[in-house]
Amino acid sequence: METKDWMPQRWLRIMLPTLLILLWLAVAGLGGPTFGKISSVSSNDQASFLPASAESTLARQWQQKFLDSKSIPAIVLLVSESKIDDAGLGAYASLAGTLGAVPGVEAPVPPAPSSIAGPIPSEDRKAVEFIVPISDTGNVKTVVADLREAVAANLPPGATAYVTGPAGLTADLVNAFGGIDGILLLVALVAVFVILLVVYRSVVLPVLVLLTSVFALCASILVVYALASMDWITLSGQSQGILSILVIGAATDYSLLLVARYREALHAVDSKWAALGRALRGAWEPIAASGATVIIALLCLLVSDLNSNRSLGPIAAIGIAFSLLSALTFLPALLVLFGRGAFWPFRPKVVKLHRHSSSGDAGAPAGLAGITGLWRRVGLLIAARPRTTWIATLILLAAASTGVLQLQANGVSQTQIILAPSNAVDGQKALGEHFDAGSGSPVVVIATEDRAAAVREAVAAQPGVSDVALYSGSGRPVPGAPAVVEDGRVLINATLVEPADSQAAEQVVRELRAALPAVDADVLVGGVTAIALDTNETAQRDLWKIVPLVLVVILLVLMVLLRSVVAPLVLMGSVVLSYTAAMGVSALVFNHVFGFPGADATVPLFGFVFLVALGVDYNIFLMTRVREESALIGTRPGVLRGLGVTGGVITSAGVVLAATFAALGVIPLLFLAQLAFIVAFGVLLDTVVVRSLLVPALVYDLGKVVWWPSRLWRDGSSSGSAHGVSAGSTTVAAEPARTGPAARR
Repeated sequence: METKDWMPQRWLRIMLPTLLILLWLAVAGLGGPTFGKISSVSSNDQASFLPASAESTLARQWQQKFLDSKSIPAIVLLVSESKIDDAGLGAYASLAGTLGAVPGVEAPVPPAPSSIAGPIPSEDRKAVEFIVPISDTGNVKTVVADLREAVAANLPPGATAYVTGPAGLTADLVNAFGGIDGILLLVALVAVFVILLVVYRSVVLPVLVLLTSVFALCASILVVYALASMDWITLSGQSQGILSILVIGAATDYSLLLVARYREALHAVDSKWAALGRALRGAWEPIAASGATVIIALLCLLVSDLNSNRSLGPIAAIGIAFSLLSALTFLPALLVLFGRGAFWPFRPKVVKLHRHSSSGDAGAPAGLAGITGLWRRVGLLIAARPRTTWIATLILLAAASTGVLQLQANGVSQTQIILAPSNAVDGQKALGEHFDAGSGSPVVVIATEDRAAAVREAVAAQPGVSDVALYSGSGRPVPGAPAVVEDGRVLINATLVEPADSQAAEQVVRELRAALPAVDADVLVGGVTAIALDTNETAQRDLWKIVPLVLVVILLVLMVLLRSVVAPLVLMGSVVLSYTAAMGVSALVFNHVFGFPGADATVPLFGFVFLVALGVDYNIFLMTRVREESALIGTRPGVLRGLGVTGGVITSAGVVLAATFAALGVIPLLFLAQLAFIVAFGVLLDTVVVRSLLVPALVYDLGKVVWWPSRLWRDGSSSGSAHGVSAGSTTVAAEPARTGPAARR
């Protein structure tokens, strides 16, 4: 008995798609303009990402009590071709007034004539520096740009100028993120359009799918902007870029699955409404399950101790939710509006269909009837040598996984994060050549007043510390000036020999934290270096806390979806192995091909969440269809048929997602470049190797035991219906890369 096709009344056929399209147009009209405003609620301040309990966070809170403002220091460095004598130093001194007049620079507090420290000559007399406090912390990028213009306009002859330090590096980091709203989105959309054009050879359909993705992104941006404006979430440029890519990729993937089912149904029935009904019945469950799995996995980031990670969870989950909603509401409305015209110029035609049969054609194994091309050959390989296939694939992935031992994910310095030319990065290098590299970004030590002298001596005795000064309330230490005391505490600034954002500087902070409590039990060690250290260590702890949680949650979702225990264990094992293989290959490429200095400490965690969640997506697409077919023709034929009819669409979805994540590489930041490679390579590995060979071969070898303990395991092959598809229903092999009539069953 066949399932009755859906045919709503005429008024509903007109009103429903019209209302859905108008609703999404309204959402896009509101969300579109928000793209230009979202950077105003985005923060790239690393300190704001740390938990309140971190030592550097506590030290920062005490530091604010000593300072009259929350200014960020910029270091204006001028390097001369020749030595600077006293007369020449006077010429440089005139720059202090020019720098102080730049809007956004902190005004002096009377009786101090200036808030700027400098000019400070280097020992070799070939460089001078000014420490310029920037009070307009919301517009650091603009203030630094104005400082650079002011210095360039008043530069002494034979000198080279840099604006570096925390403010300079922050400005160049913001500049690097500046391409997220424009070039990143453009590259991603162009890549998706080209791939869809090649896959479907249709001009209309790629536009419909891209509209689905863009409208989902508009809705996501609108909600995320509202939440960030209310300070409910912490939005960073990093999260913003990931959101855009994730929404475009996920919405396109869900759209491809629905479109494949819709075209398959158009080969079977005349009515576009009947075809849409069949498509939704076949696609909604795997799409909804895939989206729910990714959302739940992303929400596991809420247990992170890093605010950046914790906020990324709901931000990305919002994006997936709207991707899901758009693919299941807006796209169906567009498809039923355009009908067969969506596939122009190769419109699907109704063809004679063969019903399900447990026997093959022309001697092919059962389940491969009507399957042609690449997926028929893959099916024949799996049917002939299933155990050899999955064992060989397993060995290949295990070998690739060994490269993970070379992964250096202990964090990198801020000067190594920016991959594009940077005045601030160049300035840090020049600063280290003429001054103590840590000047301008000292380690901050908060000590009790009665132990101040002993703590100061202990800090000064620490290797790697070049200068120690009690904070006396002025920009530069004044000999004999009394230390400022706040609530029984004093502030000690320790200048390091090494750059403040280097691994060597972080080691000095570790040693100070180990040694100083013996002198003062209440001492706190903070500053820029301590913030970086605490961020890296927190990220590494998060990895071991979140990974098991994600695995357990996704495993439970799969058990509910597949009504099985064995199949979810097989799928989870495959995606974990795929992840380690992707990380292993990535480590080798980072170290020996790209020559990266290391990796951000959050890279393994983000790579895991995206690859495991998205890898399970493709296995859900495959296994829900295998389960549907297995209920009709048996498990082993069902594996071959499920692989054959989903092979093209899942591979296309994988290529699209890989291309969208690869677009992150256009943003010149080390973290995003590494994440782009890991996810793009990992997705291709998952779709081409794991989903195409390992999983189907292993499931074929296991047979019906893979469904244990469900009814499908007990019955083996049922003549009843599965997921709303009756035994008498007919389906057509869908291969998105082909445009002729679909393969007949």
